[in-house]
Amino acid sequence: MTLLMPEAPAGDPPHRRSRTARLLLGRDDAPWVRPALYALLLLTGVLYIWGLGASGWANAFYSAAVQAGSESWKAFFFGSSDAANAITVDKTPAALWIMAISVRLFGLSSWSILVPQALLGVATTGLVHATVRRGFGPAAGLLAGLTSALTPVAVLMFRFNNPDALLVLLMVAGAYTILRAVESGATKWVVLTGSLVGFAFLAKQLQALLVVPAFGLAYLIAGPPKILTRFVQLLLALVAMVVSAGWYIALVDLIPASARPYIGGSQNNSLLELTLGYNGLGRLNGEETGSVGNAAGRWGEIGWSRLFNSAQGGQVSWLLPAALVLLAAGLVITARRPRTDPQRAGLVVWGTWLLVTGLIFSFMQGIFHAYYTVALAPAIGAVTGMGVALLWERRRSLVAAVTLAVAIAVTALWSYVLLGRSTGFVPWLRIPVLVAGVLAAVAVVASVRLTARPALVAATVAAVAAVAGLAGPAAYAVETASQPHTGSIPTAGPATSGGRGGMPGGGGRGNGGGQRFPGSGFPGGGAPGGGFPGGQNGAAQNGTGQNGGGQNGGGRGRPGGGVPGDGARGGGGMGGLLNASSVSAEVKAMLEEDADRYTWVAAAIGSQNASGYQLATEEPVMAVGGFNGTDPSPTLTQFQQYVADGRIHYFIGGGGFARNGGSGESGQISAWVAATYTARTIGATTVYDLTVPKG
Repeated sequence: MTLLMPEAPAGDPPHRRSRTARLLLGRDDAPWVRPALYALLLLTGVLYIWGLGASGWANAFYSAAVQAGSESWKAFFFGSSDAANAITVDKTPAALWIMAISVRLFGLSSWSILVPQALLGVATTGLVHATVRRGFGPAAGLLAGLTSALTPVAVLMFRFNNPDALLVLLMVAGAYTILRAVESGATKWVVLTGSLVGFAFLAKQLQALLVVPAFGLAYLIAGPPKILTRFVQLLLALVAMVVSAGWYIALVDLIPASARPYIGGSQNNSLLELTLGYNGLGRLNGEETGSVGNAAGRWGEIGWSRLFNSAQGGQVSWLLPAALVLLAAGLVITARRPRTDPQRAGLVVWGTWLLVTGLIFSFMQGIFHAYYTVALAPAIGAVTGMGVALLWERRRSLVAAVTLAVAIAVTALWSYVLLGRSTGFVPWLRIPVLVAGVLAAVAVVASVRLTARPALVAATVAAVAAVAGLAGPAAYAVETASQPHTGSIPTAGPATSGGRGGMPGGGGRGNGGGQRFPGSGFPGGGAPGGGFPGGQNGAAQNGTGQNGGGQNGGGRGRPGGGVPGDGARGGGGMGGLLNASSVSAEVKAMLEEDADRYTWVAAAIGSQNASGYQLATEEPVMAVGGFNGTDPSPTLTQFQQYVADGRIHYFIGGGGFARNGGSGESGQISAWVAATYTARTIGATTVYDLTVPKG
């Protein structure tokens, strides 16, 4: 017995299919198709936009750069951390451009920063639906879009201001255009695919290239033109990709260093170095100079199980086992089709995307956070929609029915396991999901011999299977949307047993109770770094005090450092760690006084430390040493000259991390300031007035 359909081939006209198949695939323009799409987009919009303001500045590191870009076109172009253009963020700035334009139009607020991200998520859902529907019908498109939209990590990141939202949208757009190229063989679609990947590179650099093997392989296999023409078209796409990404790198590196900000994340003030090093090969081999290091286990376990462990499992893997089963089945079903078959091409695009990206995430040794897995959500959704459509149409075949039943049962069982990791979150849901999944799987197999009222039975089984498969991720998605998320390492869903959102020390929603970094002074999972320069150590400002278990940690309610004073948490890992400093009214008023007389109202070690003061005052604050405080910008000599010229008013004590071969300039600057100027403590903040030396 074979999986190959007992009905008409996929390319047959509608009259040769059963009426049920034609309606499911939309060949009859069924009346439910358009309203269902509108409902999907409306659901996605509500899920991604509702209550966004609760997250405050979300990742203040990027929000500060957005604020700077809304004030200065130079900061806008370079992605500078401040409007005076001292240093850039450690990414290319395409994602910041969208948010900065929104802030220019609507003013600085949480909503003006985060709503554009949510709309990118709605567009992503629509594109996943449109891409899958072209080859597999609207039912498959709806399932693909819904699965992608309800993936908890997708809900998290499309409600957040990291670059991943734009990255994922552009990669999905690339999948759409390359499949259009497979349909028509038109060079314009192939070249457009390369251009989209190139612009995705400007959102998050080399991660955008993970989909290139999928797009190239699919067109090389299924493109209509002759093989030589296909190679030439793909070469043109490569040129388009290099041009659409490379123009920015070339322009930035050709501009004299004196005429632009320092390139954050690099040690040699080079965007090319940042691309190939810290944000490139360093992510694979762990050799990221200037990062917090690559100590064993710091970024969680490495290997096949990484995407299924307590840190990542509830974020993205709900339908991952089923997607792998469905991908294999789909490739078997389409194995004997003509070379240019669009359905097999779709499986190759999304399946290769899923496998390549999943393997890289599983085995990369450098910085890895759970939210990176948002790049898998569209692929899992698409493969699920396509595979279910192919098997459902052939469910009269026993092998096809059993395969589909296995996918349903595996999903229900894995959902049962994942829900069990969050013992305090909807504990009653595990049993209904498991029972519904098993019943749906048995019904699919039993329906092979069923002749009475097949349409009603099919609809009932499909509904039960969909509920069993999506109830778990939907519950996590709603929980994610209902909670504020802040800091640099957000995680989706409720607290999980043993969860370590990308770095050790999480242990659930908060930052406490986890592993302690050697020599850090960060009890319960704080960041490494020992004593803080400038007089404040980790336990005081960022450990158990201001940003750890105190003002930003426990807050008024939920554990885990979040919106200052509100105690928002970050989910199943480190949550709000690496969050912006909380700024008191007294410190804010002090910084704003005579602000127009200075280029920078203050300087602080590390971008997150500086971002809180900048967002509170909307005045430039110099982030000494960039994100980790380990970039050699400014040097001690440069900083001393800025102070001598009267360009910096205050220095904020604290901040910074242990360095992995990065610069020690920030430590030297802190030591010089402490030796030359008098410290003044305002609440939990240590401030030095750089206009009044000691003596």
